[in-house]
Amino acid sequence: MRRLNISHVTEYRFPAAVSLLPHRLRLRPLESHSLRIEASTLDIAPAHAIRWYRDALGNSVAMVSFSEPSTSLHVLSEVDIAVYDDAPLDFLMEDYAVNCPFAYAVGEQPDLAPFEQSVYVDDRPALHDWLDGLGLLQRPIETFTLLSQLNCEIANTFTYQIREEEGVQSPAQTLRLNSGSCRDFAALFMEACRYMGLASRFVSGYLHMPDNETGNATTHAWSEVYLPGPGWKGFDPTSGLITGNQHIPVAVARHPETVPPVSGSFVGPAGQRPALTVSVRVSELGG
Repeated sequence: MRRLNISHVTEYRFPAAVSLLPHRLRLRPLESHSLRIEASTLDIAPAHAIRWYRDALGNSVAMVSFSEPSTSLHVLSEVDIAVYDDAPLDFLMEDYAVNCPFAYAVGEQPDLAPFEQSVYVDDRPALHDWLDGLGLLQRPIETFTLLSQLNCEIANTFTYQIREEEGVQSPAQTLRLNSGSCRDFAALFMEACRYMGLASRFVSGYLHMPDNETGNATTHAWSEVYLPGPGWKGFDPTSGLITGNQHIPVAVARHPETVPPVSGSFVGPAGQRPALTVSVRVSELGG
């Protein structure tokens, strides 16, 4: 077992005072068999009120309402978590799902159906050509082999880049550019899985690595695929790895555009362009 501290600071500065409309914060990690929250604090300015709720997928969301104009918005989330050892490759598939294609169990199909539906419908021809060129549409094929090859293909042949602008590239854009950020790669992997009949979802969270102990970390994104037997299994197409306890999920989604850490709007003078600063640190705690 390891204990980690996650510090996430988001700050907007405006040229003139604005009225902040309600903001949604998705900063609290998702607890599970291998992750427990030990302590958490949320420091927000200006004056505000918070209402917590869980959305349709079980994500923890803070709805923040503001009561006074301000020239800035400051959000500091500090969370201490305990993560337990896991073995990402130690799982057993149900016999009927060892090879692809397969049909999900009848009782699970209604719940999984939304995660099998493409959210980038116009990109399906580009996905077909790409997957066919990789030989991943040849059937039957071992399910885990298919997913592992797809994961490694993205990690090994696409160029990773940090993109500061908001939003997610469509799979067709990522294929055309042969480059993208972690969220772009996660969206590509997710949509490729859906094209091949596998339920998949987008995951936003953090990644603990030795080089982000000093504060140069960022949020991270990957994908999960529902596999009969082990359930939702994470694949990180940025690294080509199956996710383990170094991956800290915060929110899951059917569409990759719907779970930013901080989202909201404001009313103010025309032409306002706030300056954004984000700082993330994921560090190991002693004891």
